[in-house]
Amino acid sequence: MARVLVVGAGLTGSACAALLRGAALGHIVVWDKARGAGGRMSTSRSAQDAARTADLGAQYVTLEPERAGPRRSFYEELLSHGILKPLTAPIEGMVVKEGLCNYMAPQGISSVVKYYLKQSGADVFYEQHVTHICLQDGKWEVTRKMGLPEQFDIVILTMPVPQILQLQGDIVNIINESQRQQLESASYSSRYALVLFYEAGTRIDVPWAAQYITDNPCIRFISIDNKKRNIESSEIGPSVVVHTTVTFGSKHLDSDPAEVQQLILSHLERIMPSLPKPASIKCHKWRYSQVTKAVPNFPGQMILHTQPLLICGGDGFTHSNFDGCIDSAVSLAEAVKSHL
Repeated sequence: MARVLVVGAGLTGSACAALLRGAALGHIVVWDKARGAGGRMSTSRSAQDAARTADLGAQYVTLEPERAGPRRSFYEELLSHGILKPLTAPIEGMVVKEGLCNYMAPQGISSVVKYYLKQSGADVFYEQHVTHICLQDGKWEVTRKMGLPEQFDIVILTMPVPQILQLQGDIVNIINESQRQQLESASYSSRYALVLFYEAGTRIDVPWAAQYITDNPCIRFISIDNKKRNIESSEIGPSVVVHTTVTFGSKHLDSDPAEVQQLILSHLERIMPSLPKPASIKCHKWRYSQVTKAVPNFPGQMILHTQPLLICGGDGFTHSNFDGCIDSAVSLAEAVKSHL
């Protein structure tokens, strides 16, 4: 029975692992370099109070009418388990299009990824930063920053494309020149996310749950996260999430994080001058926020090596939304199954 490693516990990796459950595979292992599940669908917790949470990356998911057929079952499954619920809170500046259905995750957007990881039955390990992939006796020997190397029969890479190209070992020569050029053509936007956590009982009096900002050079989106998720509790403090513009993110990509945080806060104060003082603040850099150009000619995945199988996928091979990640997960799972 094959031993399978999925690198990346984001939406693509978790959904792919879930789709592989029941295939003629032995053991599925998921590694992620972060401290928890989600990838760009992560939900952050306050260091002072774990009950205070906020969606750090994706804010909600959208079912487009033209995509309703192929992927509707994924939405229906998540809705039936209460993982997703219709987004009913007011979002100012949201693009309204006939037939669009928007959904939020009451337990935080990472609950979608956690649901798929649970469905997969995989052994999931965090803080596992993969650095090298080498061929060893007909298997893949995978090395991480901490811990001993481990061997797998199949390796599935679902991290952002530039991180695949940063891997060392035999994989450097296994990726041929044509593949490398195509992988290098993928591009991503960058942005910062700022979360402000508040003490219980704090009131943030605005008529909206989230707002798209169009006239600020720094801030593109603000969400009162608990309001967006229809959570009003006297015991848990509210949280505010701020996403910067892509232009700001690119300009300050390698700036000092403390300076970036202060810049964002100064712009936020101009937009929301009556915002109370938060109990804590978290600033996060999304170096690979959204795909601006996908890998061409490889919809969903790219096979780098067949025996043993080394395959890569993710939204870098489709597009940056729920459907794009699911499309890649389905494509990856089908390729792995056909290889067995």
